[in-house]
Amino acid sequence: MSKQAFDVDIAVVGGGMVGGLLAAALAQPEAHQLPGQTQHSAQRPLKIVVLDSSRPVDFAPGSNPDYDLRVSALSVASRRMLEAVGAWSGIESRRVCPYRDLSVWDGEADGRTDFHARDAGVAELGYIVENRIIQLSLWERLEALSNVECWCPATLQSVQPVDDGVVLHLQGAAQSTLKARLLVGADGARSAVREHSGIAVDAHAYDQHALVANVNTDLAQQQITWQRFVPTGAQAMLPLCGARASLVWYHEPEEINRLKALDEADFIRELINAFPDELGGIQSVQAKASFPIFRSHAMSYTAHRIALAGDAAHSVHPLAGQGVNLGLLDAAALAEVVLNAHAAGRDLGAAQVLARYERWRRSNNAVMIHSLDAIYKAFSPQPQWFQRLRSVGLNTVNRVSPLRNALMQHAMGTAGDIPRLARP
Repeated sequence: MSKQAFDVDIAVVGGGMVGGLLAAALAQPEAHQLPGQTQHSAQRPLKIVVLDSSRPVDFAPGSNPDYDLRVSALSVASRRMLEAVGAWSGIESRRVCPYRDLSVWDGEADGRTDFHARDAGVAELGYIVENRIIQLSLWERLEALSNVECWCPATLQSVQPVDDGVVLHLQGAAQSTLKARLLVGADGARSAVREHSGIAVDAHAYDQHALVANVNTDLAQQQITWQRFVPTGAQAMLPLCGARASLVWYHEPEEINRLKALDEADFIRELINAFPDELGGIQSVQAKASFPIFRSHAMSYTAHRIALAGDAAHSVHPLAGQGVNLGLLDAAALAEVVLNAHAAGRDLGAAQVLARYERWRRSNNAVMIHSLDAIYKAFSPQPQWFQRLRSVGLNTVNRVSPLRNALMQHAMGTAGDIPRLARP
């Protein structure tokens, strides 16, 4: 190994939302404590390096730049985690749109389910936030922590396993090599860490693309998000602040390409003709873009002193907006497992330690992947008898409060075996 090597406890490749939360959580073990819980063992703070190709674009609190196309529907659990590591205040000081109601209905029949925050005993069901705001707020928190360093631009070139760690060969970073006891890949669906580790992935492309449009509407959105299912794919409205909305339109790739190529006036006419009346009129389109839809699941979340989190480990169909929330839960779970090992004086990169993380998160994520896949198939073109059955199911959920509330808890990320960071 080169004399330039810089030893750290944990190297996190990817300074996005998942990598940012993970590093912030690892650097602050006190954030994982529940009320009445004793302090973690007085171990030295972990030394952490976050590697990314670029720093998030600045967005000063109080300023009002136009909305970014990339937004996420953060769950209640995700807000709790961001609060615990000290990043939520940076989000609130910039721009966030809470929503209290969620409606889902069948565009071919009369099936409908409405979810309300008051039924779950919470103030909001979730929050629509631009991805860059989440990332920037986490990055600012990392820069304030003495045991975290952020290196950018930094690109991973190769990974060399050694007995007591991994050696990272880097380009454009503060050091050309870096030795870590644990390497975490939080670098997205095309993860370089996953590729260098040799972990295979099970991937499937849907015959569907998503078109995302940021629009000005005649109606204020009144803190409700909705989704209508039609045979060609779902149509969704995510509220932004005021009379602004983020629209998501799923369709066959050829149709999405046609829609994206339209001028503003023709595109608005297409939206008004295709979307339900709940949207109201559209005054203008600020931006639009599209992307293909696929699901993937890494065959393993771990290798020799390596762990994957977020899209590096799994990608899900975005129709329920759960992708980022699953990734943030990965980050919180991995941080909890690693900190518990560190507090007990164990080797935090040991296979037995990482196996606990894999058992915890891989099975939970597999359930969500298959559930969303089943929803996609259920709302694809189906015989009339199946459409009637589908509507009966939606209406039954709407009438049976315990069932509806159970689904809400899962959507809010508050059900099941969740990390301490996500608990009240």
